[in-house]
Amino acid sequence: MTDDPDDETPMWSPAAFAKQMQEASQQATKSQQELFKQFMQASSGGMDGFSQLNAMSMGSAMFKTRVQSGGRISIPDAEREALDIEEGDIVQAIVIPVKRNR
Repeated sequence: MTDDPDDETPMWSPAAFAKQMQEASQQATKSQQELFKQFMQASSGGMDGFSQLNAMSMGSAMFKTRVQSGGRISIPDAEREALDIEEGDIVQAIVIPVKRNR
């Protein structure tokens, strides 16, 4: 690679970039799972867990929703507005069954 501004050689090959993105996504998922596990362990011990809720909830929301036909779930209006989520955005969800209607 040269200092020539006309040289448009990419720093990453598409395959290397895809691999890096996949690894970053997997690491983020592991971190979120660990944080959630820590929160659940702390909250089972009393109110101390709620002191961690603020840090965990930065940029996230927790709500209950009903599973609709085809396995669809809805994000309530207030949460979509607060998190600036729009149609077509990609979000990550942690699903915990609360009650079965059988």
